[in-house]
Amino acid sequence: MCQVKIYGTQARLPERREALSDVIHGCVVDALDYPLDKRAHRFFALAPDDFYYPVGRSEDYTIVEISLFEGRSVEAKKRLYALLFERFQADLGIAALDLEITLTETPRHNWGIRGVPGDELGLNYRVDV
Repeated sequence: MCQVKIYGTQARLPERREALSDVIHGCVVDALDYPLDKRAHRFFALAPDDFYYPVGRSEDYTIVEISLFEGRSVEAKKRLYALLFERFQADLGIAALDLEITLTETPRHNWGIRGVPGDELGLNYRVDV
C-alpha cells in the first residue's frame, strides 16, 4: 500500500496537480515495482500564511510524504528518491533544492483497508523489493 500527500504553494500546486501525480506515480511504479492501477494521492495547496519554507527555496517548493507498508529495501527507497529528483527536474522544472521527500513505513497490521487489517489483505504485488 502507498498513500501520498503532496504539499505546495497555492500559486503553483493546483496548475501542476495532474503532472505531479503522474510523475510521482511513475516513480513509485518504477522504483518499488508498484502496480499501475493503484494510485492514492492527496494535494494540499497552502496559502502563504500557512506554508513557511526554508530560505533559498522558491514558490516551487514541494513536500512529498509517502506512507507505505514496511519491507522495501534501502536500495529501492534510494532508487525512488533518485527518480523523483530526476523527473521533477526533467518533467516539471522543479529543482532538487525545491523538493523534499519523506517515506513513512509502518507494519501492515497498522493499516485498515477494504474492511480488513492490512496484514490480512491479499496483495497482487510484492513489498519486499
